[in-house]
Amino acid sequence: MQPHLICLDLDGTLLNDNKEISNYTKQVLNELQQRGHYIMIATGRPYRASQIYYHELNLTTPIVNFNGAYVHHPKDKTFNTVHEILDLNVARNIIQGLQQYQVSNIIAEVKDYVFINNHDPRLFEGFSMGNPRIQTGNLLVQLNESPTSLLIEAEEDKIPEIKEMLTHIYANHIEHRRWGAPFPVIEIVKRGINKARGIEQARQFLNVDAEHIIAFGDEDNDTEMIEYARYGVAMDNGLTELKEVANNVTYSNNDDGIGRYLNDFFNLNMRYYF
Repeated sequence: MQPHLICLDLDGTLLNDNKEISNYTKQVLNELQQRGHYIMIATGRPYRASQIYYHELNLTTPIVNFNGAYVHHPKDKTFNTVHEILDLNVARNIIQGLQQYQVSNIIAEVKDYVFINNHDPRLFEGFSMGNPRIQTGNLLVQLNESPTSLLIEAEEDKIPEIKEMLTHIYANHIEHRRWGAPFPVIEIVKRGINKARGIEQARQFLNVDAEHIIAFGDEDNDTEMIEYARYGVAMDNGLTELKEVANNVTYSNNDDGIGRYLNDFFNLNMRYYF
């Protein structure tokens, strides 16, 4: 069988609700790697918060972070790293405009710095993976460099209104995507950035046929990736809108959806124990 490129979102997809890769899914992925297939991660997380899973799976592929704003190969320096950033003035204007929406918090990621507008111990815990330098305070004062991404935390009922505003005013400059767990977040990156672009770059580097791409996701930041892949698979716990554009729907992230789908797809005959 020709090598396939298998692309995995992390939260709500590869990871169960305990933020772990289950033993069964890990065994399936290891078996596929031994058979010559490529496994890669495509996530909204920064690399520092996803490298633990990259190394846990012993991956040898590029990785897509920040929903495609940062794409690099941790083990091969010949790969052409991509790092796209938001215009600082656009970022400042967005932060200023968000004040009327009473958002819970705004977070900016700049290289290994994390800037958090309002002190929140819960966010400190969530963004401390990989030991970044965390700074708290008014982003209009603290942020003096173009960020890779902005994250907006808001009440669930405010999310649609904020997204509509972002589209109406900043559509020529940004892409925005909604996250789900662990709390409602809108991520903003530079216009034209998405996971599919990063995967296409990896596909060319690995010399995998476009007809041999499988992708798994659960949120709207996975939409382009799911549409791009020959086999786009939504998780059962995923958004209804994503399921509508996917080729298939598999079991949830807590029920080894990835492992069970791939076991059947590749006829591995690896028994699943409920």
